[in-house]
Amino acid sequence: MSAISFQSVSKAYPSPRTPGTSFLALDQVSLDIEEGEFFGLLGPNGAGKTTLITILAGLAKATSGQVSVLGSDVQTDYAQARRKLGVVPQELVFDPFFNVREALRFQSGYFGVKHNDAWIDELLESLGLTDKANANMRMLSGGMKRRVLVGLALVHKPPVIVLDEPTAGVDVELRQTLWAFISRLNKQGSTVLLTTHYLEEAEALCGRIAMLKTGRVVALDSTSALLKAASSNVLRFKIDGDLPPSLAAGARVTGRVVQFPAQDALAVEKYLAAVREAGLVAQDIEIRRADLEDVFLDVMNRHATTALDPLTQKVGA
Repeated sequence: MSAISFQSVSKAYPSPRTPGTSFLALDQVSLDIEEGEFFGLLGPNGAGKTTLITILAGLAKATSGQVSVLGSDVQTDYAQARRKLGVVPQELVFDPFFNVREALRFQSGYFGVKHNDAWIDELLESLGLTDKANANMRMLSGGMKRRVLVGLALVHKPPVIVLDEPTAGVDVELRQTLWAFISRLNKQGSTVLLTTHYLEEAEALCGRIAMLKTGRVVALDSTSALLKAASSNVLRFKIDGDLPPSLAAGARVTGRVVQFPAQDALAVEKYLAAVREAGLVAQDIEIRRADLEDVFLDVMNRHATTALDPLTQKVGA
C-alpha cells in the first residue's frame, strides 16, 4: 500500500478572462509515494505543486481522479486521511491569541490527542522553540513562526509529512535544525513529501523526485538516476562583462558566474576560446559534475513546447 497515491488527478479552474473555458492546473497526474520514502516534488512557479498538495490535504476537490493517504481516500474518507497527514503550508498562518505551547495543545485537540505534553516538549526542543514556548504567536519572527507551523503539523504524530516550501525565506540555522529533525523522523519510518525551490536540498534529501510543468509530470525517477542521465559535465567560470548574444543563448549566467554544458575537453576549449575572442577573461575556471539544478533546467527546457493554452482548455476536457 502506498503512503500517498495520486491516480489520474486533474484540476480545472474557470478562466477569469474567457467564459466557458478553464485553466487546467493539473493534467492527469499519476504517481505513488511508498511508505518511508523522502520524496521530492519539483517544478517552476505555477506548475501545480501547491494545487496537488491542497487536494491531498482535502482543502480542494480534484476535477477528476483519486487521491489517497495510506489507503484512505481524501474525499470519501476525509477524517481518516487527514489524521494520517501532517501538512506544513507555504503561508504563515497562525492564531494570534495563543502562545506557542497553547497553539500546539489546541492543534492536538483537533485530532483528539490528549496528554501529549512529553511529545510537545520534544517538538519544542527539536525545533529550537523551548525558550519561546510561552511567547505569544504575534511576537515571533517569521522564522520562528515557520518552526511553529512545523510543530503544528507534527503534533498528532502523522505517519505522512508534507512540507510545502518549508524553508522559503528562512535562515541557515532553521534549515539545518529542520532537516536534522525531519531526517530523523524519516529514518524512524515517516514518509516525507517535499516541495522546494532549493534544489540542493532536494538533491541531498530526496531518494526519488517528480518534476511538474504546466500541471503534468515530465520526469519521475530516483535522484541518482536523474543525475546519471545528465548529458554532460558543466564548465563554470567568472567574467567581468557581458557575453555576446550568440554565447549567452547557450549559457546559464548568474551575475559574474557563467556555466556551459561541456561533454568533453574539446567543448571546454571551444567555449573558452569564444570567450577570449569576445575580449573577455575567464576567471576561477572549473569543471564540475551536473547537479540537480542542471537536470531540472534541462527537463524544463525539453518540455518548453508542451504547455497547454490555459484559455482554450475546455472545462472537463
